[in-house]
Amino acid sequence: MTDAAADRALLEDAARAAGEIARRYFRARPEIWEKDDGQGPVTEADLEIDAMLRAMLTAARPDYGWLSEESPDDSDRLTRGRVFIVDPIDGTRAFIKGESDFSHALAVVENGAPLAAAIHLPIKDRMYTAAQGQGASRDGTVIAPSGRGDWDGARVLGAKSNFKPERWAQGRPPVAPAFVPSLAYRLALVAEGRFDAMVTLRASWEWDIAAGALIVTEAGGTAQDQRGRPLRFNNPHPQVDGVVAGTRAVQAALVAGLA
Repeated sequence: MTDAAADRALLEDAARAAGEIARRYFRARPEIWEKDDGQGPVTEADLEIDAMLRAMLTAARPDYGWLSEESPDDSDRLTRGRVFIVDPIDGTRAFIKGESDFSHALAVVENGAPLAAAIHLPIKDRMYTAAQGQGASRDGTVIAPSGRGDWDGARVLGAKSNFKPERWAQGRPPVAPAFVPSLAYRLALVAEGRFDAMVTLRASWEWDIAAGALIVTEAGGTAQDQRGRPLRFNNPHPQVDGVVAGTRAVQAALVAGLA
């Protein structure tokens, strides 16, 4: 079986190739469609990147399963020991607006646990990677969480709705909220210590989370669902019950503080 470092290198190469496509469409008025069931917009860039990634990655690892936001789901992935979990563009709305905070999020999951990951922000020219048991890096430099030990004043990424007082046992937590549009990028920012934690309390698609969850944990932080349970991937319905990630102390305080 291919080792985690080799899978990480493959994902990094694929993410860079995705970035080349994204840059070609960026601020170039790509064609846009609305998905069914209110799932948001998709562009021709998303679809071209998805097709390229599937061709490149499954050619390199034909025995791996496939799960992507922009591909029809196939239950065959549930029979595979390893699975690619991919978001061709995480933050499509930001991409459409011509904003730079979108990313390509790629992971390999083995028996439910992330094994290798890459998150690439092509306009910012940033590459975050991790392999199980081998740490996490940004552009080849080792990263680590902020080390903050108290949630009072902690900088926490999340949508405003996550901080409504009724969601918390003792009212709104004493944190400083902030927002970026890509869930994968939020996790990467926590992993490198630019923010102390991130929170999303809605059911979250696996392709938004799998890569960033590994990068956070390999950097030395903690990533769990909103009830403090381990995040498991390649589920029959590919969602997890929210995500709370951060330094070990801040993440634990946030989970304990939820209603």
